[in-house]
Amino acid sequence: MDRPNEIGDNPRTTRWGHDNAMAQGTVQVTHTGTSRWRRRTGEYASLAAALEAAADGDVLTVAPGTYRENLVVHRAVTLRGSEGAQGSVRIAPVDGVPLTVRASAVVQDLHVEGQDAAAPAVLVEEGTPELLGLRVVTRSASGIEVRGSARPTVRRCSVDNPAGVGIVVLDGGGGVFEECEVVSAGQAGVAVRSGAHPRLERCRIHHAAGSGLTATGEGSSLEAVGCEVYEVRGSGVQVTGRATAHMTDCDVHRTTGDGVTLDTDAVLTLADCRIHEIPENAVDLRSRSVLTLTRTTVRQFGRNGLSVWDPGTRVDANQCEIFDSTGDYPAVWVSDGATAVLDSCRVHDVPDALFVLDRGSRADVVDSDLSQVRNTAVSVSDGATAQLDDCRIRDAATGAWFRDHGSGGTLNNCTLDGNRTGVIVTKGADPTIERCTVDSPSEAGVYVSAGGRGSFLDCRVTGSTGYGFHVIDGCRTTLRKCRTERCARGGYEFADGGPDTAYDSGPLVEDCTSDESGGLTPPAAPEPVVQTVSHSPGLLGSIPGQRSTEQEPLIAGAGPPEPTRTSKAVLGELDALVGLDSVKREVRALTDMIEVGRRRRQAGLKAASVKRHLVFTGSPGTGKTTVARLYGEILASLGVLDKGHLVEVSRVDLVGEHIGSTAIRTQEAFQRAHGGVLFIDEAYALSPEDAGRDFGKEAIDTLVKLMEDQRDAVVVIVAGYTAEMERFLSVNPGVASRFSRTITFGDYGPEELLRIVEQQADEHEYRLAPGAAEALTQYFTAIPKGPAFGNGRTARQTFEAMVERHASRVAQVADPSTDDLTLLYAEDLPELP
Repeated sequence: MDRPNEIGDNPRTTRWGHDNAMAQGTVQVTHTGTSRWRRRTGEYASLAAALEAAADGDVLTVAPGTYRENLVVHRAVTLRGSEGAQGSVRIAPVDGVPLTVRASAVVQDLHVEGQDAAAPAVLVEEGTPELLGLRVVTRSASGIEVRGSARPTVRRCSVDNPAGVGIVVLDGGGGVFEECEVVSAGQAGVAVRSGAHPRLERCRIHHAAGSGLTATGEGSSLEAVGCEVYEVRGSGVQVTGRATAHMTDCDVHRTTGDGVTLDTDAVLTLADCRIHEIPENAVDLRSRSVLTLTRTTVRQFGRNGLSVWDPGTRVDANQCEIFDSTGDYPAVWVSDGATAVLDSCRVHDVPDALFVLDRGSRADVVDSDLSQVRNTAVSVSDGATAQLDDCRIRDAATGAWFRDHGSGGTLNNCTLDGNRTGVIVTKGADPTIERCTVDSPSEAGVYVSAGGRGSFLDCRVTGSTGYGFHVIDGCRTTLRKCRTERCARGGYEFADGGPDTAYDSGPLVEDCTSDESGGLTPPAAPEPVVQTVSHSPGLLGSIPGQRSTEQEPLIAGAGPPEPTRTSKAVLGELDALVGLDSVKREVRALTDMIEVGRRRRQAGLKAASVKRHLVFTGSPGTGKTTVARLYGEILASLGVLDKGHLVEVSRVDLVGEHIGSTAIRTQEAFQRAHGGVLFIDEAYALSPEDAGRDFGKEAIDTLVKLMEDQRDAVVVIVAGYTAEMERFLSVNPGVASRFSRTITFGDYGPEELLRIVEQQADEHEYRLAPGAAEALTQYFTAIPKGPAFGNGRTARQTFEAMVERHASRVAQVADPSTDDLTLLYAEDLPELP
């Protein structure tokens, strides 16, 4: 065997133009070829000399030490550190590129250090080399740079580069990075640009001062499998400028910016990924970018889980889960003409689930669950459209809210369960709701106001503690084949919209039913009649369910009546109401105080200051709304109020979805009531026991200030259950101080309920047959008096049920007499509920 050649210690100048300092160790070159020439086998004192002597296939084993050389590997050799001494070989020149690879070489177990801010630490320019176990600790422009035709395989390498990019692939470069780690980067962790297309497998990128992963430029693409991006001061993943990326089974978390950002025709696919602990948007895309998510989870985000902007921008999510928001923003935000598709997804434990804004914006949601939503599950506004099919919306303040003109879409075969309000339609919005069920809402099942429209086809509301369908302001809503069951305040409530309401406005009702009444019939052909209050449905030919259960007549005219009656006449109408003796005394005493005060002022005497704001407490159906309306008319007749009209609102009319909007909505309601009475039903809902970050407090604070600032222009009456209102006033002493007195409305007794039935019978030209009155008294004594008991409404519903049963009986008589057509018998009574 030939004796190894020893290379001398004298340094020499290399072709890179840098003086090579003496290495601390030697480089052993082992010739692996079959040639009998063995000159290349031996030990060399510098890497440059060993590389110069080596040929394709040779193995260069580098002894431990620091080599301050700029190495260029231009042959298919193997360059490796000493076995068992990983990291002991340091390549650390003063400047320039420490290691350049231009061949299909193998470079293994080296520690590379660079100091040149204008150059990479490791540069791969050609071939298909393998870089194994490199540790790059540098302050260079980039830790590892791949360019041109190079297609390296980089395994188990680490890059620590606080001055620049961790890994950059550009100019059409590619390659595979396996189990690599970017420990730190002063800019992006991994950057792909100018048509490059690397693949990352099981890599970790963290502590980058820029994006974790970034791909930009047409033709650029990035594929990542099983990777983790975290502790990034910026976006976790950024794809821009027509670049594409595919990520599978990856984690993106603990960023300071957005989790994933797409911009300008970017395309990204995420499959089986996890995006979490993001203080900003978990995913933000705009400018015609396209995102596809499959089986991906998005959680713990401070702003939007998905934020989608601009025409042509689209997100398709399938079998994804978005949950556990840490901020106060909608989980999915679609605006400025963008499109979002959610298929078999779950969105839960968020402030709002889906907001779709602006004309041209659209959301399609199929077979998905939206639950545990603090505010609104689906909000559609500013001309946007939402289509929900076979979805389930549970435990939200509002299930779906179509907010304004041009906004609409369809809810088809959806279930809305346990929400405060199922569907809200306001300000000209016109959605179509088909074959949907609203179950157990704590307020209205469906609420339409402020010019909202909407078509409700074959829908059902069950178990509401408020109304089933509550349509006010003369809204032109269409109800066809709808049904209500077990709605505490009534199945259907239709109320007028005031003096500006068109005479032919109001809901269109066809083939609707309720377990409390027969079929519902729409108003007769357009005539200048405004439905101001509740009256009987079905066979009685009128629309049911006005605001509570009060005995209010049908008022002719184009709106609420002008205050032409005297206070005496109005008090006479109050006295004619069944029961309410204590209420009548309280109102008469208050009226007397106001009237005497007015006369004293006319006489030049001092008049006692009378607070006109009132608290009404009691169960539903005890006449609170009727008395509020009459009270307003009395005050107008006495000159205390300009108009005396009644504006009825509830929490849903006053409380907005975000900070600031509540005050605006409360002010708008107060302005509508200017010169009249603002009646806040179920006012205790503004201050729930588990308020947390609830915006009801903002509504209360605004009301208190307006009641003081405009105390002569608006009278406020708050109403609700007795116990809840006592709690409401005790929790908000500022509110309590604004009201002069509390008037309690007691439940009706059996005799009073009988009198209401007798009044209804007389009004509709029916008579009670002998024994029917006694049967009714027994019926009202036995009927359960639980939360669903409706007082006056129950009496009217009982009468309506008797009329229906009477009709079924008399229809079988060939030639009925007048008695047959008018007499109601005990057997016409319905079964006890």
